[in-house]
Amino acid sequence: MSKTLSRTPPPIDHIDYRYPLYIGEWTKSLPTVESQFATDNLDEPHLKRRLTILKHYPEIEKLYGYDSCTVLIALFAVFVQLCAAFVFGRVLVDWHWTMCVCAYVVGGSASQLLGNIIHEAAHGLTARTMFQNRIVGLIANIGIPVPLAMSFRRYHLEHHVNLGIVGIDPDLPMKWEAEFIGGNAIMKFLWLNIYPILYVARGIAIQKYPPQMWEYLNVVFTSVVDLSIYVAFGMRGFGYLCLSAWFGYGLHPAAARLIQEHYTFDDGQETYSYYGILNYFFMNSGYHNEHHDFTKIPWSRLPEVRKIANEYYENLAYHTSWFMVHWNFITQTEIGPQSRVKRTTISQKRGRKLLGLLKEALNKELKKE
Repeated sequence: MSKTLSRTPPPIDHIDYRYPLYIGEWTKSLPTVESQFATDNLDEPHLKRRLTILKHYPEIEKLYGYDSCTVLIALFAVFVQLCAAFVFGRVLVDWHWTMCVCAYVVGGSASQLLGNIIHEAAHGLTARTMFQNRIVGLIANIGIPVPLAMSFRRYHLEHHVNLGIVGIDPDLPMKWEAEFIGGNAIMKFLWLNIYPILYVARGIAIQKYPPQMWEYLNVVFTSVVDLSIYVAFGMRGFGYLCLSAWFGYGLHPAAARLIQEHYTFDDGQETYSYYGILNYFFMNSGYHNEHHDFTKIPWSRLPEVRKIANEYYENLAYHTSWFMVHWNFITQTEIGPQSRVKRTTISQKRGRKLLGLLKEALNKELKKE
């Protein structure tokens, strides 16, 4: 699975021992032993790995920008969902099981796709200006009957900057999740099925600031859209969209990325990528290490990052099947909601103080080459 790094590491490990892959020395938290997350005493690894990779592959910066095709994908996915809502709301009104199957296969997939677009818009990767990106986010939100696009942007950017910091990173499970669910297979199965609720609840639980103007606009916009869908397609049509969102962020193959991304399957590594065929259908959302390392690169160019800096990403643990991510998470007792990494703001600042020394050491290495 991995290849040897092509260059001999210079004496940079005295600055940050994790160089060059930035894998820590902590061991993963086992539900059978502990009820809390593993603890890292340094900063999140992605900023430093980005600096290291860019020193050797500066051409990666040419991949920065946005992909205007994303809005077309958003319009297509919304169109598919609205058509399905009309069909099940006004035409196939007695096809209950067919609606459920369609809501899982088509609707769940579309909901995940629209969630990916909202994610891209949050990073400003769908259009030239931030205003345009917000509009793309609202368009994608039409297919998901919950006003989440603008709030997601605020909380998700916190996740990137403060990865693993308890009380700030909204992606971390809440304390009761880690303690109550543990490694029990049945509890984990049920936990995954209510994940859509938990995903929203975590953001509410750590909310530090009042909603911003765009979040209020999002609530008004989505409320008007939902009411319009209810009037046009009936309660059944609106219910189809709700069911789609529930399935899409519950036990759906593409929803396995929510486990794949930061749940610790290995010691020392807190972010994982997925390199499988479903990336073609879900906008390369599996390339999560690449995304955290280079947040200014849109989804369509993330595979190029791995291709250019291959020796870095091939030497990190990764997944090749989303189905197996869910299967292993549910069935293996040594993996659970507490299989995450936490750090304090003090640890984050301690690690960030070393950035200047790291840049200087990397510059010296390049001069020797």
